[in-house]
Amino acid sequence: MSCQSPKSLLSIGHFSLLLQIKIQIMTFENTFEFAKKLDSQDQLHKYQDEFIFPQVNGKKVIYFTGNSLGLQPKRTKAYVDEVMDDWANLAVEGHFYSEKPWWDYHERFAIPLSKIVGALPSEVTVMNTLTVNLHLLMVSFYRPTKTRYKIICEEKAFPSDQYMFQSQVHFHGYKPEDAIVEIKRRNGEHNIRLEDVLAKIEEVGDELALVLIGGVNYYTGQVFDMKTITAAGHKVGAKVGWDLAHAAGNVKLELHDWNIDFAAWCSYKYMNSGPGNASGCFIHEKHHNDNDLPRFAGWWGHNKERRFKMEQTFDPVHGADGWQISNLPVLSLAPYLASVNMFDEIGMDALIAKRDTITSYLEFILHEIDKEVDSSFEIITPANPAERASQLSVLLHGEGRSLFDYLMKNGVITDWREPNVIRLAPVPLYTSFEDMYIFGQILKAGILEKARL
Repeated sequence: MSCQSPKSLLSIGHFSLLLQIKIQIMTFENTFEFAKKLDSQDQLHKYQDEFIFPQVNGKKVIYFTGNSLGLQPKRTKAYVDEVMDDWANLAVEGHFYSEKPWWDYHERFAIPLSKIVGALPSEVTVMNTLTVNLHLLMVSFYRPTKTRYKIICEEKAFPSDQYMFQSQVHFHGYKPEDAIVEIKRRNGEHNIRLEDVLAKIEEVGDELALVLIGGVNYYTGQVFDMKTITAAGHKVGAKVGWDLAHAAGNVKLELHDWNIDFAAWCSYKYMNSGPGNASGCFIHEKHHNDNDLPRFAGWWGHNKERRFKMEQTFDPVHGADGWQISNLPVLSLAPYLASVNMFDEIGMDALIAKRDTITSYLEFILHEIDKEVDSSFEIITPANPAERASQLSVLLHGEGRSLFDYLMKNGVITDWREPNVIRLAPVPLYTSFEDMYIFGQILKAGILEKARL
């Protein structure tokens, strides 16, 4: 495993620094016995039993697609059943008299969710879905003028973000080719350099209204330096927001301290809340008392103590809850609450400690298998631990979709992206070191079988 420069190591926190030193001096082995040894030392190993795994060929799968949809926690059913029972037994009175009254159900997220994303409890809320929330937040934070109207995003942002940018600038009367500025990768490189992001922000300068980038690129798994990029955007007078779909529950975030204006994320990837489930939002406290900041208002964002007086004039709840619009879908929030409570038990530091070790072990396994087969694997996710999280995107030179199909048929659930990339997310909550070893053996068998045909 290659050592990082002192400069790159100092860019991450003290905790992460010690962890990375430990990982770098660890001598990995591509053996079943070594993988079992790592599992025996893993404090989170027991959490595998907290999740329900699909079965293939009568065995639980090796699940690498938590970056798309997380597995279902077993405790989720109890949270959902509680709401269903209250609905059955109390009907409308469940809003006020259930064990977790529905009218303030979302407030139970404030403290545990604030710990996950590094915020004050008043800065986070849950509502809607991810792209809906980004659109609503752009009402407040994308306020173009004749001279300051441009948006900076990354090249090949997730398609939903691209459609959002295009429709937003059209709505404000601008052309996407004029208003949207993409930061591109250099020729022959898979990832975007930080210096190129900073240079583009400085170049656009006084014309820049908003920087809005995915905190973790969905395709390559690159983690951006959110603190540095946010400071650069503010320096030229722009607002800065982040799409944290692949970052929340996966990356150590300090949204408040980084002075980020706003952010939103989905809950169904690393936070395992179920398909298409509710989104989380962050609005920095510096904006909470700005009465000139526009927003699309609705009943559920109105003063909580006066909400049922049915007043005509909107009086927003102080904090992020004041951006809520509609009565919240409690049945959707229940699985999310089950998940954030699990995160609160564990803590992000423990998650990230395992994340970095198991990702490094997967990287090692891939390199070892690469030595034993004719094909070659190019990991396009950054090698620097400060620039990656629970994902390795692997370019399979000399291989096609048939290898992906082989993996799927043999109990490895992974993700295929054209032209020949598989995304592997060893989520620390429910993947094991044994899984990494067994995956390597299945991968090798698939390549060798193809060679024999």
